[in-house]
Formats: sequence, C-alpha cells, structure tokens
Amino acid sequence: MTLAIGVDIGGTKVAAGVVDANGVVLARIRRRTPSSDPEHIVDVIVEIVRQLRTAHDAVPVGIGAAGYIDVDRSTVLFAPNLVWRNTPLRAQVSERLGADVVVENDANAAAWGEYRFGAGELQPDLVCLTVGTGIGGGLIMNGALHRGRFGIAGEPGHMRVVPGGRLCGCGNYGCWEQYSSGSALVRAAREVATERKDDAKRLLAMAGGVIDAIDGPIVTRAAQEGDPAAMDCFDEVGRWLGQGMADVASILDPGRFVIGGGVGDAGELLLTPARETFSHSLSGRGYRPLADIVPARLGSDAGLIGAADLARSG
Repeated sequence: MTLAIGVDIGGTKVAAGVVDANGVVLARIRRRTPSSDPEHIVDVIVEIVRQLRTAHDAVPVGIGAAGYIDVDRSTVLFAPNLVWRNTPLRAQVSERLGADVVVENDANAAAWGEYRFGAGELQPDLVCLTVGTGIGGGLIMNGALHRGRFGIAGEPGHMRVVPGGRLCGCGNYGCWEQYSSGSALVRAAREVATERKDDAKRLLAMAGGVIDAIDGPIVTRAAQEGDPAAMDCFDEVGRWLGQGMADVASILDPGRFVIGGGVGDAGELLLTPARETFSHSLSGRGYRPLADIVPARLGSDAGLIGAADLARSG
C-alpha cells in the first residue's frame, strides 16, 4: 500500500494530504481549527479525509495532534492550545471513517517527516523543533522516534526557563515557549508598539494603526524589509531559542537541530541569533562538537507527511 492520508492539527488550522511512499504530497486540504469545540474538530477531520478519498485510494490515516498523546497512540491526554482532555481521538475518527487510524503528537509527526524525507537526512540523533503558536518538539534517537514511557517525550517547550515567569497554557509559569514562539514574537512587537511608538511606526502602519492587529506575518514581513523594531523582536525570540537548545543539547547531545514551524519559516532572522546564543551557552563550549542547526525542509507539510508515513508503517 503506497498511499496514506496525513492530518496535521495545530492551534489554528487543520491540514491534510494524500502522501505517497516517497513523502510526496499528491493532494492537500486546509481548514481553520475550531479550537473551542472538540466535536467539531472531529467533524472537520472526517470531512476532509472523506473529500481526499473521493479522488485517491488512500486507506490508512495518520493524525498529528497538538497535545500529549498516550503511549498507545490513541488518546489525546491534554492539549494546551486546544480543548482536548483525555479525548479518545483514534476511536472517534476510526469509527466514523471505517479505517485504521494512528494518532501522534503533531511535532513528533513533523520530526518523523523531516527525518525520513527532509532536513533530518536520516541523522540518527535528531531534535526537531516546531516554533509556531508554541514550541513543539520531536526526538529521533538511534534512528527511531522516541516517545518515552508514557508517550509524552519531546515537549521541551514546557521546560521552565524563567521560574515564576509568564503563565503558560500548560498551567505552569515561565515555560520556554512563552519566550520563544509565535506568541512571544507577537507579544514583543506589541510591547514595542505600546511603549516605543516611534520605533514601531512601520509595524503600526502595516497593522492599520491598531496595536492588537500586529500579528506574526506582519512582524515577519517588517523584519524581512529591514525594520529595526521587528528585527529586534526576532533577535529576542532567537536568543531564547538558542538558550533552550543549549539546555536540550546538554541532556540529549543530538547531532542536528531542525527548526520548523511558522516562526521557523523566517529562516536566518531566527536562526542567526539562535546559533550565536547556542554556541555561547552550550556547556563545555570550545571542547565539544556543535550540533548543526538547520531550517526544516518540508515546510508546513512536515506534520502531515510524517503522520501519513507513521500510519503507513502502523
């Protein structure tokens, strides 16, 4: 069986596609995530899978879901940016579709996609970080997806880097993703626009003069145009990213970090300050090899490609 359907559920969108055995996406569909209604999310998944099946003979379905997935790859235990709590997602979707379904953490699915077909290049010890609404992570250890005893490994976004810091959706304070993520980028830009209006003229102009209308794409476009305030925001988020990666490297010692997600798509705006901070913060620096830090190659398709491949392999 060569074709499978991958579904990637993030904090703001549901993306699905038909994927062949070489990781090529043959067809895709995208919908907004109805994050306040868990039953509606299932309706959306079922609808788009059925739509893809009308033109392709693709049976197994892999779902990458933004949350903690149990060790059996069936239940979403907790989703900080959605509304799932102990939700039997595999059973709900499988029953309505009449097909085998695999549920995996969305960042794990993206990591597997990059490992198999993208920037991971089959590196046996790999950390893939998706820097988007939060920070997702996927770990490849000895060439296999590392899920941990309870299925919840690979959540570095919830390392606490600032004790007593900003409140996180997971319920703790000071988590890494509160300082290095799309949310952190937007927060930094809005703070500049509030406190230093002269420095934020370009950001405000792009947002129609409304501070709350400043979003990630606006900050990214402004930074790409060379706007100093927007570039400062990326420097801040990138430095936090590099610091966190240095902490992760002290524990896992990977050969490569692959950085993807919506903020990761900004490329060197994020990666340059991240690499600099990583090299200056790594324990034993100067006496140990540095891991590569590279941009993801599969873009927004990584999660659905990885989910489809995991479904194909069972």
